Amino acid sequence: MSKRRIIIIGAGFLQVPAIEIAKEMGLYTIVADYNKDAYGMKIADLPLIISTRDVDGSVRAARDLSKKMKIDGVITVGTDASITVAAVANALGLPGNRFEDAYAATNKIRMRERLKKFNVPQPNFFPAWSYDDAIDAFNKLSHPVVIKPADNMGSRGVMKIIDKSEIKEGFSRAKSSSPSGEVIIEEYMEGAELSIDMLIYEDNIYVTGVADRVIEHPPYFIETGHIMPSNLPSKDTNDAIEVMKKGIRALNLCTGAAKGDIKITKNGAMVGEIAARLSGGFMSAYTYPLSTGVNLIRNAIDIALGDPPSDLKPKWNKVAVEKAFLPGSGIVDSIIGIDEALRIDGVKKIYIKTHVGDVLMPPTNNLEKAGNVITVADSRDKAIEIANKAIDTVHFNLQNESKINVSEIKKAALEKLKLKKDAYEFFNQDLDHITGLSNYHFEPNLIREAKDIKLSTSLFGTHVSQPIIIDSIHKMGAMLNGVMDIKEYYKSIIDASCESEIVSIFREFENDGDLNVILDIIKDTQRGIVMFSASYSEDVLINKLKKAEDSGAIALGIDFIDSRNNLNTKTEKELARLVKSVGVPFIVSGITSEIDLEYVLNAGVSNIYIKNDIRFLFKRGPLVSDSIRRVLLFLKRHKKNINVLVESHSVGEDALTYFALGANIVSITADMFLATLGYGNNGIKYMVNLNNDEFRSIMRVLGASTLDEVKASLVESRRIWL
Repeated sequence: MSKRRIIIIGAGFLQVPAIEIAKEMGLYTIVADYNKDAYGMKIADLPLIISTRDVDGSVRAARDLSKKMKIDGVITVGTDASITVAAVANALGLPGNRFEDAYAATNKIRMRERLKKFNVPQPNFFPAWSYDDAIDAFNKLSHPVVIKPADNMGSRGVMKIIDKSEIKEGFSRAKSSSPSGEVIIEEYMEGAELSIDMLIYEDNIYVTGVADRVIEHPPYFIETGHIMPSNLPSKDTNDAIEVMKKGIRALNLCTGAAKGDIKITKNGAMVGEIAARLSGGFMSAYTYPLSTGVNLIRNAIDIALGDPPSDLKPKWNKVAVEKAFLPGSGIVDSIIGIDEALRIDGVKKIYIKTHVGDVLMPPTNNLEKAGNVITVADSRDKAIEIANKAIDTVHFNLQNESKINVSEIKKAALEKLKLKKDAYEFFNQDLDHITGLSNYHFEPNLIREAKDIKLSTSLFGTHVSQPIIIDSIHKMGAMLNGVMDIKEYYKSIIDASCESEIVSIFREFENDGDLNVILDIIKDTQRGIVMFSASYSEDVLINKLKKAEDSGAIALGIDFIDSRNNLNTKTEKELARLVKSVGVPFIVSGITSEIDLEYVLNAGVSNIYIKNDIRFLFKRGPLVSDSIRRVLLFLKRHKKNINVLVESHSVGEDALTYFALGANIVSITADMFLATLGYGNNGIKYMVNLNNDEFRSIMRVLGASTLDEVKASLVESRRIWL
């Protein structure tokens, strides 16, 4: 093959222009992404199914490929994969930055430390690993401050903090949005903001675009658009360019691209962020080429191949605008006017990210916008006018969000399951005979002072907004067969978990291929728990557990009753070896008898999961509520303090009753399954929010500020107390 070959890390829609341009240049495109169905994978010459954040895996794959064919370059555009690009470039001897320099431009704490060392203008800052660190940093910095995850993009988890009372929420959001758990707090910079793209080749830095960034919706930082070129005085833009160049040199970025967010403050230009890649948000792919006639991505590809940029001379001087669609809150009933808007002179692109049935909420990060329009004109006023006209032409018809309810979710899900008889029987049965929750009720406490309610906590070392877990129903694989791809199902769940700040359990892997895809999803999020059937041999189980741990699972475990109704056994010594084989919390599911509990404790298990699955083995299996009491009595007798997880089919009062009975963590199964099937990611988020609202509503009536305190208001008709 005579074509030169380039690896493009990422296949999402922001990467598509790079793939298309590379193909136009006559290059053989090797595209890496964990989502095999991403559009960029479909147009690639060679798709590689691997996570963009899997640095080691990407290097291994690239090395293996280099043994079969010559690789000439590696690049990413507009996505947070700079360290993966650098690692591959370093491993194969390709043009690129050193890994440690790319890492410094990816991690905001390392970036700030580098910039401080070389006296590059920037705000004062402190890293914060704990809430106490955050309080200490707030006390030392000038106010307001900005709290953000050190290693995420798209304004996820970023929040402006004015008062100390806001730190808890801000720190929790930032911590949960950081794959590593690193958080940074820095002084807020008042002033206009610029987005700047630059290319770097043989120590020459080329300025390839300066745009005004429009940031709105405090306390969050939502980029609602950008305008190119900037309208700021040349003194300010030149100051920003020089500060960014200093930052590039401080970070030792020597080959490729750099994207900077630079603030113009009363004390001059300051670095908000510098990344070792071209900008996302449509700037490098659309607004800069429309404004100047220069194909910026083509020039970046030239550099990635070791060539000088081929053509950076502007062909014209126009104004390009990108503006976001922010239609408000509600359920998308229909979207009309797109074709009409595209016919408006000056409208070049319209991207709609949302779909009919999605639930729209006010955005808290840049990924939650409904879409974007891109326009171009000879003047700034005209380009903005065209963008506003297009925004007004496209109508998102929204229903009141209150129209989504549990009944509608169940109806939508069962419509998809209508050919599955088992599904109807499962979801339409009365579950009281399984749970035993009808034997309990709460008594209100109304003569008291009002209390603040606290639901946020930490599960398995991960911050959560409430101690609930999304788990799957029994025989979920069979239920989904022919209805929804299990990988799509799990992707919806993990995305919602990240946005809602909770965690999910992954199980039922039909083959190693499915498992690998799931582990890639977990690696990107650090919010997954993996459970395996205990039917595997000890050696196989240990290998699977270690693989899941290496992929970032926050906890691991085994099911003694699996989805095929297999009753699996392990000796106490085997179980102990499984527990010792990993360094994360271990969960055992399917155990309730006292003799088994004793073996489990002896083996060093730290979490017992009580599920309803035992009903598939016995017609008269124990009620879940009775099983909780039995386990807690046993633990009290043996003076052991371990986590008790309990399955709840429903959110709200049922789940709260399990906490009152003594559960430390409650997993939601049936409601979450129906929500995912009926409304996808938005259905899950609705259920999580509903659970939060119902918990708080009931706890206010009970006078309880924590989940532990709800126990005092639980009344049991049979009066069996610990």
